[in-house]
Amino acid sequence: MTTINLTTKIKAPKQTVFDASRNIDIHQQSASKSNEKAIAGVTSGLINLNETVTWCGKHFGFYLTHKSRITKMNLHDYFVDEMEHGKFKSFKHEHFFEEENGFTTMKDKLQYETPFGIFGELFDILFLEKHLNKFLLERNKILKKVSEQSTF
Repeated sequence: MTTINLTTKIKAPKQTVFDASRNIDIHQQSASKSNEKAIAGVTSGLINLNETVTWCGKHFGFYLTHKSRITKMNLHDYFVDEMEHGKFKSFKHEHFFEEENGFTTMKDKLQYETPFGIFGELFDILFLEKHLNKFLLERNKILKKVSEQSTF
């Protein structure tokens, strides 16, 4: 299992950052390089507890789909999205939010497993972990910008 941990500091209220993080339209904006679109489930606005979204985007030259469900949510503090269908063996993304002195610290903990045994592990080491880290960093850059401007 691979784990990616990221921390992003944002000068905005926790509620603003929390809502931006579960906003389907903002995610599509941050994933524009992979042409990722919400094609089923919640396809616009805020996703909530027990709701699903199915994404379709181009990664590594292939259009892939990934269906996630919000499995846990503590309003404005924490939520989890987990893969229900997709190319991973498992995929769990935890989102944490803490506010102090006008800043929100947003923490991402992404844990995933690749299929295909040693070949999947090798693909992860050579390409996938770096790709997902870059994908999340771009997402967080857009979340920071949107939240600090409160444009949604």
